[in-house]
Order: sequence, then structure tokens, then C-alpha cells
Amino acid sequence: MPTVGIPPAVPVPRRPGRRGLVGVLVTALAAALLAVVPATQAQAAPVLLSQGKPVTASSQEHHGTPATAAVDGDNGTRWSSAASDPQWIRVDLGAPASLSRVELRWEAAYAKSYRIETSQNGTDWSTAYSTTTGAGGTETLDVSGTARYVRMLGTVRATGYGYSLWEFKVYGTTGDDPGPVIPGGGDLGPNVHVFDPSTPGIQAKLDQVFKEQESAQFGSGRHAFLFKPGTYDNLNAQIGFYTQIAGLGLRPDDTTINGDITVDAGWFNGNATQNFWRGAENLAVKPVNGTNRWAVSQAASFRRMHVKGGLNLAPNGYGWASGGYIADSVIDGQVGNYSQQQWYTRDSSIGGWSNSVWNQVYSGVEGAPATSFPEPRYTTLDTTPISREKPFLYLDGNEYKVFAPAKRTNARGTTWAGGTPQGESIPLSRFYVVKPGATAATINAAVAQGLHLLFTPGVYHVDRTINIDRAGTVVLGLGLATIIPDNGVTAMKVADVDGVRLAGFLIDAGPVNSPTLLEIGPQGASTDHAANPTTVQDVYIRIGGAGAGKATTSMVVNSHDTIIDHTWVWRADHGEGVGWETNRADYGVRVNGDDVLATGLFVEHFNKYDVEWYGERGRTIFYQNEKAYDAPNQAAIQNGSTKGYAAYRVDDSVDTHEAWGLGSYCNYNVDPGIRQDHGFKTPVKPGVRFHSLLVVSLGGMGHYEHVINDTGASTVPAGTSTVPSTVVSYP
Repeated sequence: MPTVGIPPAVPVPRRPGRRGLVGVLVTALAAALLAVVPATQAQAAPVLLSQGKPVTASSQEHHGTPATAAVDGDNGTRWSSAASDPQWIRVDLGAPASLSRVELRWEAAYAKSYRIETSQNGTDWSTAYSTTTGAGGTETLDVSGTARYVRMLGTVRATGYGYSLWEFKVYGTTGDDPGPVIPGGGDLGPNVHVFDPSTPGIQAKLDQVFKEQESAQFGSGRHAFLFKPGTYDNLNAQIGFYTQIAGLGLRPDDTTINGDITVDAGWFNGNATQNFWRGAENLAVKPVNGTNRWAVSQAASFRRMHVKGGLNLAPNGYGWASGGYIADSVIDGQVGNYSQQQWYTRDSSIGGWSNSVWNQVYSGVEGAPATSFPEPRYTTLDTTPISREKPFLYLDGNEYKVFAPAKRTNARGTTWAGGTPQGESIPLSRFYVVKPGATAATINAAVAQGLHLLFTPGVYHVDRTINIDRAGTVVLGLGLATIIPDNGVTAMKVADVDGVRLAGFLIDAGPVNSPTLLEIGPQGASTDHAANPTTVQDVYIRIGGAGAGKATTSMVVNSHDTIIDHTWVWRADHGEGVGWETNRADYGVRVNGDDVLATGLFVEHFNKYDVEWYGERGRTIFYQNEKAYDAPNQAAIQNGSTKGYAAYRVDDSVDTHEAWGLGSYCNYNVDPGIRQDHGFKTPVKPGVRFHSLLVVSLGGMGHYEHVINDTGASTVPAGTSTVPSTVVSYP
């Protein structure tokens, strides 16, 4: 932030007709079948038996598509056969098992006719399932019987290619004992502090944790303060790093603090540009002096809040501040923006807004100022095209549940003011409550068993990928729970399934380079998720800062219809393990899926492209970027004949894309002579449109020649003044 703030994979071609009736029916069928699998019947829960087991096949297309790839738990690797009929793939479960279902995740080359066959000896086979109308995609099949060997025998291919499976999964139980069952529910651990109005010493506990966390920017402490419904008087909750404060009611007004929820910057001499990684949610606050101070920058969410007064977004003394996010909130009074450089507010109600600095964006906000970009720098959309609020923990009587709000289209205002929130309540007993020390193997087993995940505050090292491969799974973190991948693995992968919700956690790159850190859908994902998209909310990614970390591409979005709602993807520019090669990370976010929507996208400091977009009909509402400060010279960022890599690039193959309120800043403090040809790069097509763009040179430390493509004035004439160059619309 300014204190004044492997070559890319070739994208898989988009497949025409992905929204056909057959695909929709298959998706609905798969979801329906998955829905009947018991989530909490511990005594008979089926488990995934096939992963990592011995597997053979009738043939292999080439060296990169072995049979083992279909049972490795990696949705980005596959088995494919020769292009002839018949072909088969067979897994040895190691012992007789009572079978319950088989899941086939087909690549584009699928089977029109096939059988699922079982055997006790690998020689004599019985048919457990048969079809002549296979539709590809993800097929979940109920099977029964006892067998050691299970195979898919393809008899008629649907395409001219061979058969190709991302994953071949067999579920069931072994012997009379189904094996260890992971219990759902349980306590929330020592770093979740739960209060009710009669709890003694609340202020003392708040103060103690704040003292520990105020300046612990790269520390290991993680905390969540949860307030039961009721009224709390005379509190000042100062919120430091890796600290979350939240109410446990179904609505914010169920829990009222007569006092303040404060973020200031005394620890950093009045500079709030490093006030990261914290959050406030689901509370009503009545400030002592009428105005609550919330002086934050990236990765600091303010969700589902009711401020009974005004909200001041600047630190004491009006020092620098660099961005933030408000959603599903009501601020009765005025929001005092003051020195905040940029901000995004979504689906809320405010009493007014003051000052614009560089880039203030609103969608679906009652009381927002009208669009007036470039001066004042307000960009306002009347509604948010699609939104679904972040899941949250609450108390239903004495029982903990997680509320998963419903999807809205063309949303405006909050989900809760004046009515009952719409959505689903999920008992905590259906969650594996993850605590520090849990292994990735146990986490994956919990998901396979049918449990959701609730990460309690802490730091989690994983030696293998966390695979979220069940539709509708909720992965919710408390207190900025942090996942660190060891040995260069990808921290988390989501299958091409409906309705996964990722929320409230940080992925921190490890010292061994990971090819990716978060993948939403496998490469080539093709399922339509418009009715029930995957959401990524308050999920942050960091490379370096807490120590050396590396990742080639931080986040890859392959699944169609994904919603990215507030993320900060950051290659560190300060802290430990920081240097042009020390925390090398070439690419920030790559979007391959169609119809992906980003609301509140913060991506900074990558060695090459910060954002690349290959999918059709993508939309971004608010984008904040800084180019890498530490580029050693012009040659280090030379992109062929182009000076520098764009902060946000739409691929030339894309025909339809739209974005509103984008800003990119440069602060080349190692070599101030560096020049960027442009901040934004896009094909010039009628369906590709940009609104309210700007670039800024911070103190003259490097410059942009243009804003987007060859359009927009150079920042060179501004010299050392941080005066943005703007483009109202493009083309």
C-alpha cells in the first residue's frame, strides 16, 4: 500500500451451448442426488473409498493422462483413453466394501453408453448401473452391493475422442465397521470469545487482545469476538489485526453496542494504509459521540452493520487511508470519506457521503451520490446485478447455526432491514469445526462424509490440497483463519459443482512455489451454475510478508457464474520475505469461466499481470490495483514490445465484458524511471465496455503513458503530484 498506499496456461476454449437443456437437467439431477446423501448420520455415513487406490485402464491417450489421475482427488488432472470402443477404467478398493454411490466427473469427451460394473475378484463382473443416454458433466449414480473392484466400462463414445474422466469416485463403507467418523459440531476453541450482556470483564478482554494485535501485522494471533443478542453499554471495541467482531443474532439490530467499534492508526503514526485483515459484522452500534471511526485499508470488511449515527473512514488527524468495503449495512448518518483514496459500497443504505479523493464506487446503495466521475469521482450503479451475502454464525435459542443468505438479482438495499432475512439455516452439527492441528486429510474426509467446514481462529498448515467437491458446501472462517500450503501444493480446489460458499479466511503462500493457491473449478469446467453460483467472500490471498512465499498464479476461476465478492490478492511489498524474486508471483487472478461477477476486487503488486480475464460476459464493479513497487528496472517488466504488464487485461478472444470504477497506481520506488504503456488492456469490440477508469503515479515514482490501451493522458505532466489521469468511458 502507498505509504504516502511459469508462463500463463493456455485457456481451454469455451464450449458453445453450455446452457442447453441437457446440461441444466444433468446439473439438477446431480444436485438432487447429492442432496439425499445423509450429512450427519454418523453411524452409516458413506466415505470416499477410491481416492489414491490402485487403478488400471484399458488404454491411455498419452503420458499426461494416466489412470491414476482419475483417483488422485485433483479436479485438474484426468484420465483419457484411446479413441475407440470399448474402453474401461478399474479401481481396486483393497477389500470388499458395501457400495453406495459412484460419481463420474467427465471432461468434454464423455460416454454416451456405459456400465458401472463390480467384482469380487477382478475377473467376474456384475452390472450395478447401465445407461445409453449419458449426458456428461458430473453424474452421481446410486449403486448397491458388495465388491472389491469397481469399473466404468464405456461402450459408445459421445465424441470422436476417447473417454476422459477428471475423477472416478466410489463411495461406501468397508466391512462391518464403517471406520472412524468425524463428528460435527463441538466447541469453538479458545480464540473465539463469546459474550452475553452479563459477562464480566468484556472491556478488559477487548483491550487485552487489542494490545496483542494492534501492530501484529504478520503475527500468528487470531481472534473472534462474538456477542450474543442483547444490549451492551459503554464499550469501545478497538479492532486490531486478524480480529473479527460479530453479533450472534439473525439481524444486526438483535445485538446493540452502545459505544464504538474502532479502527485507528496510532500504531503507525496516523497512517492507516496498512490497517489490513480485520472485520465487523452483524451488529448495531450507537457511537458515543455520534460518529464511529473505521479507518481501514484492504482486507477489512464491514458487513451487515447498522451504525446509528455517522461513520468516519479516516484515521485521527486525517492521515492516509487506502480503501475498504461495506455491504448489506445501514449507516443512519453521513459517511465521512475524508482521506480514503478509494472505497466500494454494495447493497446498503446511507445517510450521505462526503469527499471522493480518487475512486468511490456504489452499487445497490440507497442514498449514494449520483455518478459524477471524473469530478467528484463517484461511480454509482442503481442495483447490483447478482449478489448473495456472506454466511454467518448465529444463535437460534441456545443452538449455533450458520445462516446462508439467498441469492438476489438486481439487488438494492439490505437483506435484513424491514423484513426477515431469506436463506437457509444450517445447524453447527452439520459442520466439522476445524481447530489448529487438523490435517488436510481429516478436513477432506469431513467433506467426503458430508460435513461443511467452520475454521476456528488459527493458522493451518496443509500438506495436500483441501478439496471441496460436494455441491452446496459452506467453508467459513472465523477470526481470519489462515491456511498455508506446504511443499508447493494448491491450498484449496473447488469442483465444478453448484453453490459452494467460501468465506472469511486467508490463504498465505508457503516458501515452496505453488502453481496456484485457490482454484474455483477444474480447467475446462463447463457446468451452468447460474441458478446457484459459487461465492468467494472475504477470502484473501497473500504471498510474502509473514515470510518468504511463492505462487505462480494466486487465484484461478474456471467455474461459470462464480461471484467474487470482496477479495484482496496481495504480493507483499513489505514485511519479511519480500523481494522481486524472493516472493515471486507472476499472476494474481485469472478468470476462465463465463458470466463471472467480481464486486470489490483488490489485486496488487504481481510481477506480471495482476488480473487476466478470458471468460465471456465477465463483469467487475470496483477494482483497485497497485503495480509491483520493487521492479528493479524497465527490462524486468518489459512485455515484448509493450512497456509493463497491464493491471487488468481482457483477452483478445473475449467479445463481451464490462467493468465500472477501476484504478491502478504505480510506485516504482526502486527505479522511478520505469514507464507503463497503460494500466488497462482490452480488445476494441462493441461488447467490451469500461466506465470510470483512472491511473495515478504516486509521487512521480514511475509513470503511465496512457490509461487504457492508447487512450487517456500520460501521468508524466503531473510530475510528483498524485493527480489521476482519468477516462470516463471506453471505447
